[in-house]
Amino acid sequence: MTIDFSLYLVTGRELLPPGKALQGGVTVVQIREKSSDTLEFLEIARESKILCAKYKVPLIINDRIDIALAVQADGVHLGQTDMPVHVAKTLLPVGIVIGVSCNDPDHVKKAIADEVDYIGIGAVWGTTTKKLTSPVIGVRGVGSLLQALNGTNIKAVAIGGINSTNVLRTLHGSVSTSGHRLDGIAVVSDIVASSTPRSAAQKLRDSLDAWVHHFDLQSRVPQVYDVETIKNGVVELMQVIRDKSPLVHQITNVVVTNQSANATLALGASPIMATAPEEMHDLSRIPGGLLINFGTITNKGSMILAGQYANEAQKPIVFDPVGVGATQFRKTTASELLNAWQASVIKGNAGEMASLANSNEAQAKGVDSVGPGFADPASFIREIAKKERCVAVMTGPTDWVSDGTIVVKLENGHKILGDITGSGCLVGTCVATFCAGASLLAAAPGTSPEVAKLVRGNMLIGAVGGVLALTVAAECAAERSDVHGSGTFLPALIDELYNLKPETLLSRAKVQVL
Repeated sequence: MTIDFSLYLVTGRELLPPGKALQGGVTVVQIREKSSDTLEFLEIARESKILCAKYKVPLIINDRIDIALAVQADGVHLGQTDMPVHVAKTLLPVGIVIGVSCNDPDHVKKAIADEVDYIGIGAVWGTTTKKLTSPVIGVRGVGSLLQALNGTNIKAVAIGGINSTNVLRTLHGSVSTSGHRLDGIAVVSDIVASSTPRSAAQKLRDSLDAWVHHFDLQSRVPQVYDVETIKNGVVELMQVIRDKSPLVHQITNVVVTNQSANATLALGASPIMATAPEEMHDLSRIPGGLLINFGTITNKGSMILAGQYANEAQKPIVFDPVGVGATQFRKTTASELLNAWQASVIKGNAGEMASLANSNEAQAKGVDSVGPGFADPASFIREIAKKERCVAVMTGPTDWVSDGTIVVKLENGHKILGDITGSGCLVGTCVATFCAGASLLAAAPGTSPEVAKLVRGNMLIGAVGGVLALTVAAECAAERSDVHGSGTFLPALIDELYNLKPETLLSRAKVQVL
């Protein structure tokens, strides 16, 4: 039979599927009961079957083939230590749906070989409803498993800690680099533990439907860019920033706090360098953007909270993984942050971006990139943007920006930028400022709400704008007669950001769309 796996409710003892939840948009129910005896499980399954039949919702039984046969369930779900699929098929009638739990690529390969109907991927988030026997794979671990399903008819649902606050992050972040998305999400406590299960289910249903519609539309009709469109978009954001002065919240490293705040002010925005976790929610509700720069990692808890609240508020998050390849702690922290929330833009030098992508093609020494870099930087930046599901910026003598579809090549700047501390961090500040402007522009009166997105505004234009603002200002600063070296260059750079005019940027910007 054909099952709609989009909103998959998992429940069990004392948590029979509430009828109101089924009215709220649940499309399939699984009864999972690991501790009850056979008679009790049978009674739970019978009651659930009656209720599901009333609302024409398919019923799946976890693990127990005998229970599934006894109640004439529509399917069974098997774990990695349950009855093998090939044995289950000899016992079950033709047409009954079989699903299996998968936590790694080998599990998926076996599921494909067994010709199952669907797989459950997880746990995606930490969960208290089930004792986990395998590690949490995180949102970023789902895509590669989905990619393995390409060319098959096997459906996939994600499970583990999914709720209304992280459902969009789960759906968006789990898409594979080939564009393979989830067919559904499996939910437990967000529905069955709710005092209003119908509303809880409907909220998830609405998020699912909106995101799928947006994803399918975006896949069919990708946005088209040319050089003129990009330059004009950047100039428009310059004016928005000066008119609206968005708040740019920056959790950044101690080395660059002062110059980052001054650069933000020079562009016309308002900086706040708050790090206390108690402030993160309130700050996320103020229009603007968020920069997370972990050059000095001392506020990881605040970084996690700030990013999660920003996703909820549809605010841009610019992540600058400074020196991510220098230590294992930095690599682990970057992975933890990127699984906790969805970055809108990731910005780094070649060495940092290579480390995020687990590539050895570019090298890093501390916070600096060394060596020749990538043989094909355009292809690399496009692929990492696809993988991380965001805009990616790779800085260097030539800057590269991609949304996973197009690549923008930028060739402004001056070599003296490499002689001051934190020039890369200043790029992150400028990108966050322009992305904040893009967010405000998208939220202007008269614009339609974008409930299916984790961020409002054109992040590609924001990222290009931030890079161009700093690199064009650097050229102007380096040409000044009062600049004699790195010591006089930095204040001149801030001055040039402050005095940057649209016509200057338009005339100097060296932009190619690939």
